[in-house]
Amino acid sequence: MQRTKRQENDMVQISNSNKKQKLENQITTINSNKYCLEDLANEILYEIFEYLDVYDIYKGFYNLNNRFQNLAINSNILTKINISTISKSNFEDYYYNILIPNQSQINFLRLSNPFVVKIIFSQPHLILNFIRLQTIILDNVLDRNFHKFFDYLLYLTTLHAITISFVQHISSLDIIFSQIFRLSTLKYCKIEYQQFLLIDFINYESSSIEYLIINGHLLFSALHNLLCCLPKLQHLSINYLDKIDYYEESNKLSSIQLKYLKHVSLKFDHVPFDEFEKIIKEFFRHIQILRLTIVYDETYLDAKRWQQLILFHMSYLRIFYINHQGNVSNNNLTYHDIINQFNSSFWNENKWFFTYQHQWKYRIDTGIFYSTGPYRRKYYMYYMEIDEKLGLHHQRENFKSVKHLYIEHKTKSNCRNYFSNVNQLTIGYDVEILDDNSFITNLKCMIPLKQLTKLVINIRRFPFEEIIKLLCLTPNLHTLKFDEYSLQEINSNFTKYNILLQDILKKNKIENLVLTGRCSLNQIRFIIYVFSKLKYLKIEITGRKISSIVQYLLSKTHNQAQHLFYLCISCTEEVYLEKIKDLIKLKNLLDSYSIEYINYSLHLWW
Repeated sequence: MQRTKRQENDMVQISNSNKKQKLENQITTINSNKYCLEDLANEILYEIFEYLDVYDIYKGFYNLNNRFQNLAINSNILTKINISTISKSNFEDYYYNILIPNQSQINFLRLSNPFVVKIIFSQPHLILNFIRLQTIILDNVLDRNFHKFFDYLLYLTTLHAITISFVQHISSLDIIFSQIFRLSTLKYCKIEYQQFLLIDFINYESSSIEYLIINGHLLFSALHNLLCCLPKLQHLSINYLDKIDYYEESNKLSSIQLKYLKHVSLKFDHVPFDEFEKIIKEFFRHIQILRLTIVYDETYLDAKRWQQLILFHMSYLRIFYINHQGNVSNNNLTYHDIINQFNSSFWNENKWFFTYQHQWKYRIDTGIFYSTGPYRRKYYMYYMEIDEKLGLHHQRENFKSVKHLYIEHKTKSNCRNYFSNVNQLTIGYDVEILDDNSFITNLKCMIPLKQLTKLVINIRRFPFEEIIKLLCLTPNLHTLKFDEYSLQEINSNFTKYNILLQDILKKNKIENLVLTGRCSLNQIRFIIYVFSKLKYLKIEITGRKISSIVQYLLSKTHNQAQHLFYLCISCTEEVYLEKIKDLIKLKNLLDSYSIEYINYSLHLWW
């Protein structure tokens, strides 16, 4: 099965590569012969369309003539709508000229802007116009009463996949879960929410869902009943299961056999191994892949207990991935002593290998124990490495599946791990940055910096000079986050930094910037000067500076922030919503805009 998937992926990659090469050859021929755009064959234009966003196709081709309009309509491109980074004026054009006329043809709809979701579904029944809709993805939903929207989804007989994330507390979340389970054609569901979900699933209908991903807090006591409602379940992922002692557990439904369940990924907090063992014995008999993340419960490090569970209750298991973070309470044993149990013949014969890293240099009773091997994990957290003689398996390894690398501690020049496909990097709070360029030098040995698209710097005192060096090495970066403290030395050394910045002023592609810490007007001016292509900006501002900074960013006089169309002011009070409205009206800063107060943040879109 796995080999077949790999072969299919290889065939797709080869096909895409051949198509791209063919297209490049055709375009080269066209350029050499100086053909007009109208001379291109329909097939070439269709291939060009595949590399463009729907809105770009509409703006660039749709209104040229009838031929291009018909090409756009007949290419099925207008059946897949993905609205994410777009200004309000462009969205209005998009909405009336693309989305509304093609509602009945759209089979894929993704909306990532919270204002866009609210506009399109201002009246929940409008979803009924999307009669061919198969997949809907709604990110950053604002509406607290969004459950009304789900009442109408019941009538979309082609809908088989839904992804939805809420950015604030939803009072009707239990109703939404119930409505999702009633969607008779639904195969895939991914839901993300902010609050603790207290649902027992007692009165829920049996669901057709095969793939369920829950990114939010869920009571472990509800897991049994949840599984009983999903007879066709194949894939389950829950990123936060918690055990609350004071919560009174409800009645349990009768267990069912989940013969299709093959893949389970769970993260536990304060869930006793004894209780999880019951779930394994009742529901996991057919699973092939088990991924677990556990915090502070050393009973999960009992290798013999796991061996018995796998042999007698999970005999089809192929991949066993575990990540345990915590400490050892038994003073007679070290962390290394306990996890060394996983180095027996049973684990080696199954090719399940493990290693660990200590979180603190002088605390060998604390650490992270995790699986190694060719597992398709996309996230990796790098902690301080210790002396090699303490490790179990320390050969240098390329983690090809990892897309996001989180560096928590100081890096080493001879790091044993390499991450060839990482495109997102997070630098943790405890990383030590020295003046000898060692951090960036070591980083270059761990990841190919050129392919990074997102960089998050959580260290408050990260020198801006180091940020500049990183920007020079990351030409494809489009999202950046760092603390305003890094900018504090700019005022006294502006000339120095201006010289260093010359290489990246025109080359950087950063469109999304998040600044933590309270920014001054001068710092904002500098940011806009350096990152001239910004479309999205998230900042913190003290109350007395909000008016001056907002006026600067929206000013039509200097036009420095000409590409900016989304501003988020975090950690502020709701009273400033009306003050910003008054400022915009008084100074005539914007003709059309939307503004909302969400989770202690002001969101402005124009």
